[in-house]
Amino acid sequence: MKISVVIATRNRAALLDAALASLRAQVGAPELELIVVDNGSSDGTSAIATKHGAVVVFEAQPNRALARNAGIAAATGEIVLFIDDDVVLPPFFVAAHARAHAAQLFPHVVTGPIINVPSAAVRPVPTFLNGSNAFFCTCNVSVPRNALNAVGGFDPAFDKYGWEDTELGARLRAFDVRRAFVWEAYLWHIKPPATETLDAALEKTIEKARMAAKFVRKDPSTRAKLATGAYTVNRLRAHVFAPRAAQPWLAGIATSTRVPAPLARIARDLVLDSVYVDELERALR
Repeated sequence: MKISVVIATRNRAALLDAALASLRAQVGAPELELIVVDNGSSDGTSAIATKHGAVVVFEAQPNRALARNAGIAAATGEIVLFIDDDVVLPPFFVAAHARAHAAQLFPHVVTGPIINVPSAAVRPVPTFLNGSNAFFCTCNVSVPRNALNAVGGFDPAFDKYGWEDTELGARLRAFDVRRAFVWEAYLWHIKPPATETLDAALEKTIEKARMAAKFVRKDPSTRAKLATGAYTVNRLRAHVFAPRAAQPWLAGIATSTRVPAPLARIARDLVLDSVYVDELERALR
């Protein structure tokens, strides 16, 4: 078995360096092919990838779906393993994915726990809180390359933040690809606290809502609506707990240095939730 590891990245050379270093430190893994898709970077991304012996593929247009499709096209392994550029892997990570595929009689998507940590130095083992029902999340997922090609890969119409992996997962599920969640295939996802401003988070939230609407229009199934929150009960909940009129007030609390941090986090979550639902409803009209 040969595994092609695909990382799509843009302007995050330092994080990419750590991810690739942890890939090179894998133990008991089958033959590995490292593919870095430089999605329009202006930093030292390509030099870092080359330093670690990765194949570098260029996709100038900032588009996660296009970038990962370019990685799939360059891959030669039977299995394609997707990870993000801001992860660190334990040394047995790839071997766990490989064993899971080898044990299956039918094509499977293999996923594992994603453990959010404040820095690469914090490396807890997974607990039941790290379980997930997500079918396909490109932070930590592997799948036979022929299955990806059979369903056409990622849809580049998802050209903003969010849902391109979930939408591909829906097509793989319809193609009768099954899912295996493997506890040993965990990784650490580096999420430093307070590194993203509220304005940046709001921009992502609006993009994610628009892509959610695109997903639901393409796949109007109950499963897609539940995944994206595009159902009546969820919309009513958001309007009750964080009505549109309260958004400026919540944003003020979220960014204030005079309120306790836990309260600021709650306000931030509420305003992001409110904006997401508002934008989702607008995009679906």
